[in-house]
Amino acid sequence: MADEFERICRLMEQLPPCGEEVRVGVGDDAAILQLPIDNDVVVSTDTMVEGVHFRQDTLSWADVGYKCVAASVSDIAAMGATPTSVLLSLALPASLSMDEMLNIYQGVADACHEYCVSVIGGDLVQSSQSMLTSTVLGKIDKKQALLRSGAKPGDVLFVTGHLGASAAGLKLLLTSYGMRDALDAAYVISRHRRPTARVLAGQTFLRYGVNSCNDISDGLASELNEIAKASQVRLRVEIEKIPLHHATRNVARQLGESALDYALSGGEDYELVATAPPVVYARLLPLLEAVRLPITAIGRVESGDGVVGEWPDGKLDVILATGYHHF
Repeated sequence: MADEFERICRLMEQLPPCGEEVRVGVGDDAAILQLPIDNDVVVSTDTMVEGVHFRQDTLSWADVGYKCVAASVSDIAAMGATPTSVLLSLALPASLSMDEMLNIYQGVADACHEYCVSVIGGDLVQSSQSMLTSTVLGKIDKKQALLRSGAKPGDVLFVTGHLGASAAGLKLLLTSYGMRDALDAAYVISRHRRPTARVLAGQTFLRYGVNSCNDISDGLASELNEIAKASQVRLRVEIEKIPLHHATRNVARQLGESALDYALSGGEDYELVATAPPVVYARLLPLLEAVRLPITAIGRVESGDGVVGEWPDGKLDVILATGYHHF
């Protein structure tokens, strides 16, 4: 049986080489990074715990590795930054085989290639249950990061992509295996297992003058309330404009559930929700359509506080932060 250090060497062989910012990577007591003096460092971390964030019947080990890195990259993307490096810590049961560990690192390698980042260190320890923690570092021009606190009355409120697909995929994976062959199952399951962090979108938002941004990890309702609170404004959402993929609608219909609920409270879409002056939003539309990433205006920013949803008949409802919360 390979010891800790032999395992680490084998696992690291799965990963791409370090980027130019890394002066010292894996193999010493700590990594050393050299970033341009006119950059800020952006850092985010996420932990995935078996039984809380994933189960072996919903995600493969490769999916777990990929998703753990992508979740942290998504936070970097929401600030308009460029991800550069990853620290990865694994707490795993002794019963987990070397092949299973290699599968985790294959998923990590997939994410590293996808987002042009490199693993520069971390830890590997024994635990009674599987836990993965990724810490992603990024860079951005000094004092330029997009924050939740920049929304201004008059801004357009908009999102990238489609919402609710990840929750729909998870619902299917938790049902009987027969339902996994349902119409449009492949799309929503793929969005749950391998979400896309919107790095290019975040960088484009920053370049063209978006005022605020947040990634949609815990459900749209939760993220909207975070922006409203941080910016001390009210967000008015036109409910029928929330973009739902036809596959998400079809799966929800087959399960007898609400695709809108998936979007508002399901979480793990890792799309971006942002606000910008109308002229900025108009400039962004063709730019992101050119790279096949739709953005959709779903409302506006007003003076006041909280988040309200407006239905086609004019009825207003308060939208509470109903996404996933650990405590």
